[in-house]
Amino acid sequence: MELPPKVKNILLLNSEGKRVAVKYYSDDWPTNSAKEAFEKSVFTKTQKTNARTEVEVTALENNIVVYKFVQDLHFFVTGGEEENELILASVLEGLFDAVTLLLRGNVDKREALDNLDLIFLCFDEIIDGGIVLETDANVIAGKAGINSADPNAPLSEQTISQALATAREHLTRSLMK
Repeated sequence: MELPPKVKNILLLNSEGKRVAVKYYSDDWPTNSAKEAFEKSVFTKTQKTNARTEVEVTALENNIVVYKFVQDLHFFVTGGEEENELILASVLEGLFDAVTLLLRGNVDKREALDNLDLIFLCFDEIIDGGIVLETDANVIAGKAGINSADPNAPLSEQTISQALATAREHLTRSLMK
């Protein structure tokens, strides 16, 4: 019997290698300091690459790490050395595309921090206990709240961060008139 693909962690780091959003599904890193050391080693190994247009793959500490960068954010998905790189890459692409949809194409550190709740919802929709549930960005974004991201939706149907973004957009438009 074949086991379903498993992910060990999802990392979203800034351009200095600091945490923006991370979630671990494996006990390979039992302490917070071990997790931070792994994040630092992943960042150090990948920072000189140019993974802005396509997903890149590397091996690190008996793990396969797929990654992609956009502006000042670095997206990483880690699996065991026996995992299929294509499946890990589809998880990363699903996450990246869902976050792009939810942040309305403005994927940077500031927007990610403003919408951290949506990013963690994406993590939860993609992976449950390390098992891959979904990789389709439209489905992920839909479940994480894209329906309420409509700026014309009533404020009662929007998350707090979406309501603030809507208010900010309305204020900007009114100041520009």
